[in-house]
Amino acid sequence: MTQRTFVLLKPDAVKRGLVGQILARFESKGLQIVALEQRTIDAAQADAHYAEHVERDFYPPLRDFVTSGPLVAVVLEGDEAIEVVRALNGATDGRKAAPGTIRGDYSLSNRENLVHGSDSPESAEREIALWFPAL
Repeated sequence: MTQRTFVLLKPDAVKRGLVGQILARFESKGLQIVALEQRTIDAAQADAHYAEHVERDFYPPLRDFVTSGPLVAVVLEGDEAIEVVRALNGATDGRKAAPGTIRGDYSLSNRENLVHGSDSPESAEREIALWFPAL
């Protein structure tokens, strides 16, 4: 089933110059880029994106991190795009992510873990509308 998903390449991916390599992995898998924009977000945008986490103890440092520099927002499309992106991203904690995944190959952190991918069709729809309202 063709579907769309939302991906964030977080400030650490941009700072480390990994944007091209990460996007190439998605494209090599057969996913197509529908929308892409580099931007820096403020706390309000971070809070809207991570609405389900705002009250959690781990959130303030996450907010500080995602607002710390440029990131790249992407909409990808393809067969089972949500599941495919999450598999390519790997486990949230880069120290525990399998080799061959984006986090497994490039991350040693649970917070600074390079990428975010929508976890369900509902969150993909919400996140795409938040970041790319014209789509």
